[in-house]
Amino acid sequence: MDLGQDIGVRLARGDDDALEECYALYGSSVLAYLGRLVGRDEAEDVLQRTFLDVWRHADRYDAEQSFSGWLFTIAHRRAVDHLRRRRPGVIPVEVLREVMGDDGRETADRFAWAADVRAALLRLPPEQRETIEMAYFGDRTQREISRELDVPLGTVKARMARGTRALGSLLRAHGASPGDTARGRGGQ
Repeated sequence: MDLGQDIGVRLARGDDDALEECYALYGSSVLAYLGRLVGRDEAEDVLQRTFLDVWRHADRYDAEQSFSGWLFTIAHRRAVDHLRRRRPGVIPVEVLREVMGDDGRETADRFAWAADVRAALLRLPPEQRETIEMAYFGDRTQREISRELDVPLGTVKARMARGTRALGSLLRAHGASPGDTARGRGGQ
């Protein structure tokens, strides 16, 4: 069972600590997602409602489904509710295009996938995680990583190869792939 699913199962059992872990692991990703939908000024309010709903409806989580997909589906619904409650009767078309993908969950899928990748990265050995993060998030070449870490280039290449293989295995074991994390999930 992966970290997200473990948190979901514990939440369903009423474990208070699981909610804190969920917020720590997914809070920043959900906030970024909500910021794109409702704007930065209102995203934190919607984030709080999202996590309140996660806690209230934790018993609805199905451990056979992606936890991050379930979480981002709730966030998406709270964002849509928030946009509907706005008093100015007009919502800019650009905002609606951003919220509504092919089935209304396209953006949620991308953020859920990113959260799954982030959770899987945390399960890698530190030296593999560090090289992958430096390469993909720090936009550094393998040579630059080698110099910064003061290790041979071959070591960097080996760490990245082992790390990306392990990351792929973790994500496959979780059953996640881009585009399917929220689609077809139980949601709230």
